[in-house]
Amino acid sequence: GTLLDNYQVSSQAFLATLEQFERTAEPQAVYDALKVSTSTAIAMFAPDIADFRTLYKQEEAKHLQEPVLFEGAKAVLAKIVAEGGRNFLVSHRNHLVLEILDKAEIASYFTEVVTSENGFARKPSPDSIHYLLDKYAPEQPVMIGDRDIDILAGQNAGIETIYFAPENQETVKATHHVTQLLDILDL
Repeated sequence: GTLLDNYQVSSQAFLATLEQFERTAEPQAVYDALKVSTSTAIAMFAPDIADFRTLYKQEEAKHLQEPVLFEGAKAVLAKIVAEGGRNFLVSHRNHLVLEILDKAEIASYFTEVVTSENGFARKPSPDSIHYLLDKYAPEQPVMIGDRDIDILAGQNAGIETIYFAPENQETVKATHHVTQLLDILDL
């Protein structure tokens, strides 16, 4: 979600899945719920549909075939690598995130990608970040995220944080706050 505008795509997939059950919802409400979590969105809009999550994830996978990067994402990743830094990704998604990174042509910018299949507790637990810190010992680690749980995970790991919020909302106090990814290069 921080590099790719997944929430827009995920919202479309969620709405399409609701339509399969002849239900509708306000797109912004779905978007906001998905920013919290998939479970939150399902609890709000489809709590009585037993296999909704499975159908939604299938629909979402179709929609994610053409990932859309936020403006500046590739430039930020490239500059970090060019200056001797390393990029890591911690995702709640499974191994399919690797395919998404390949399709977006940014996989090569990452030293390591941690997915749900690594078995770490979900963010805001700092376990996956501690794993990366222990393995790579970066000099100036920083957690960049677009959700509260990202920032809380960084804080729980004891590292600096950058809250990326294109809508300019900040619900958790981070070390830095940016509304465009390119602004990270000025920090």
